[in-house]
Amino acid sequence: MKRLYMLFVAMVFAIAAIAQNNIKITLKNAKSAEPLTGATVSIPALNKVSLTDSNGVALFSNIPNGNYKVLYQYIGYTTKDDSLSFPEAENRVVLLNEAEGEELDEVVVSTTRSSRTIANIPTRIEVIAGEELDEKGNMKPGDIRMILNESTGIQTQQTSATSANASIRIQGLDGRYTQILKDGFPLYSGAASGLGLLQTPPLDLKQVEVIKGSASTLYGGGAIAGLVNLVSKTPKEKRELNFHLNGTSAGGLDLNGFYSEKYGKAGLTLFTARNSNRAYAPGNIDLTAIPEFSRYTFNPKLFLFFNGKTTLNFGINSSFEERTGGDLHYIKGDNNPSHSFFEKNKSERVSSQFSLTHKIAAHTELNLRNSISYFNRKITIPTYSFEGNQYGTFTELNIRNSGERSEWIGGLNLWTDQFQEKQETSVPLRNYSQTTFGGFIQNNIHAADWLEVETGLRTDYIVDYGFAVLPRASALIKINDQLNSRIGGGLGYKAPTIFTEESERVQYQNVLPVSSNTNKLETSYGLNWDINYRTAFFHDQLSFSINHLFFYTFLNNPLSLENNGSSQYRFDNLPGHMDSRGMETNVKLSYQDLKLFLGYSLTDAQIHVGNILRQNPLTAKHRLNNVLMYEVEDKWKLGAEAYYYSKQKLSDRTTGKPYWIFGFMAEKLWERFSLYINFENFTDTRQTRFDNIYSGSISNPIFKDIYAPLDGFVVNGGLKLRL
Repeated sequence: MKRLYMLFVAMVFAIAAIAQNNIKITLKNAKSAEPLTGATVSIPALNKVSLTDSNGVALFSNIPNGNYKVLYQYIGYTTKDDSLSFPEAENRVVLLNEAEGEELDEVVVSTTRSSRTIANIPTRIEVIAGEELDEKGNMKPGDIRMILNESTGIQTQQTSATSANASIRIQGLDGRYTQILKDGFPLYSGAASGLGLLQTPPLDLKQVEVIKGSASTLYGGGAIAGLVNLVSKTPKEKRELNFHLNGTSAGGLDLNGFYSEKYGKAGLTLFTARNSNRAYAPGNIDLTAIPEFSRYTFNPKLFLFFNGKTTLNFGINSSFEERTGGDLHYIKGDNNPSHSFFEKNKSERVSSQFSLTHKIAAHTELNLRNSISYFNRKITIPTYSFEGNQYGTFTELNIRNSGERSEWIGGLNLWTDQFQEKQETSVPLRNYSQTTFGGFIQNNIHAADWLEVETGLRTDYIVDYGFAVLPRASALIKINDQLNSRIGGGLGYKAPTIFTEESERVQYQNVLPVSSNTNKLETSYGLNWDINYRTAFFHDQLSFSINHLFFYTFLNNPLSLENNGSSQYRFDNLPGHMDSRGMETNVKLSYQDLKLFLGYSLTDAQIHVGNILRQNPLTAKHRLNNVLMYEVEDKWKLGAEAYYYSKQKLSDRTTGKPYWIFGFMAEKLWERFSLYINFENFTDTRQTRFDNIYSGSISNPIFKDIYAPLDGFVVNGGLKLRL
């Protein structure tokens, strides 16, 4: 009897083992048949997700008998679904077609380190990719200001009237509260932040990922207002060779080239550019709206795919620029003493990116990343100069485990930032050395078919300033296929630094150094809640989607540049707080070849000190973004834009005027090349037409805030080659 019982148990286990099935799925490009690396294959009913390896292969094991729906998703490709029946299902090859339009639900984002698609991530992430990124590149191919500035709730703030230096403001908060990353590396901080937006051409970018609201838990301090991650292109089996040539009526010339190819177990991307402009001053003012500059960029990156488990990539980002703004008479060499003002910026930027990924087990991988950066900048104006070197390193070791229902990511990082100033004046040197040790853990859980939850906790130790503990949580609620909502929030912090928009406006003249003895961390918390709805009308001919966001950010002890009663300035933590609240609405309508985008943002950012309440300067309370696109596939692109900015409070307590900006773009496409022309700001909206930009004499101007364009109506056009 005992033998019969043991035989019965063995048969049960054998049947159960047989009922657990394995399958190998290979994803390829439908046209070129090249493997798709990093594509997502999922079996929703079993909560199983797998990413394809360098050969395009995704493996699944222990699948019970039954019928299951399988989803295949990859950025830039249309989503495909399939039905597999086990145990009869066999290994298969799936061909995906490239998407013709913007398929944001299929985008795989990297900013949160998760392997999920954007449709299943609780954190609200906005992605600029594909055709939208390409179209914005037509308008300003030399830098990424246009890409960011024309997004709802984001404003690029010009900090120099003559040299056009700029920073990015999200939801009404100053630029220093936005963290800018390149492939997850913080390369644009400290002294390197003032020119970061101007020195990043978009041709080698695959997509731009934006998180609005507190994101310090993800990558450390500085992401109080939000985070922008610039994601680079990676090599594919099929060679990519693109050239972009652009010229402007303001004397600008952009020559950009990008090459990418995969060679078996190795790959290479190479971006190189020369961007320049002659000094340009429209209207009857002698000061430059666009400075004279020339910049050279060289970004090579090597990829090694050792096997299905281990990959490595190493790249260099470099740019070298000389920029001179100021009085046209001086720049042209007239030697007129009454026209002698100038502002020169000379900068050198070199940084490395290293990433090694090893798959320890089927669902567990280890990632080691490191970057080393060097930045030198010299600012010269009459009777004053400022020069310094910034050295930075970033090292992170993280491990990710993707289970059937949850995903865990944990890691440690070390961030060093050192600035050494060359003594040019009697003001004490602004040297500093800042070291931050950090540890973090994140969890994404598929709680139910209608609920995704993401939580995280980071603890940073900032030498000289102490510990910062940063929890965050967010949730995605799927009410039905058409309606969902995201809600989330977290804490943030920012370490004191002299490199802000306020000090940039005065070229750091007479700005005293920050000190841990007198300054402390700025701390914050933020909340976001949005609602998304999409549907279709007239037998799916007209698609409609709307996203509405509510946001709130509270910033304690904000750092402010104050006059100490003499000619010097120092940074003080105000005995109060700042808060920014408001909402954003984005609407998209598509009918055949027509697309209409409507965006509105309401931002109320205020500074509270005791009983005194004032608006945060340079924040438009109301903004409208309107874009109409007409696209005939592979033939034509036509676009019209209209942007509205309401009145803005300025730092001298005056109020700027409201204004509109209009633009029009047309592009004709052929198989291997395209020609385009762009009429930017064709109504010639300029601050110099309706307001002053300086007081005092032309030889010693005292500049006011720049809240509107200075360059006015500019036409640019160019040629894009795809070889």
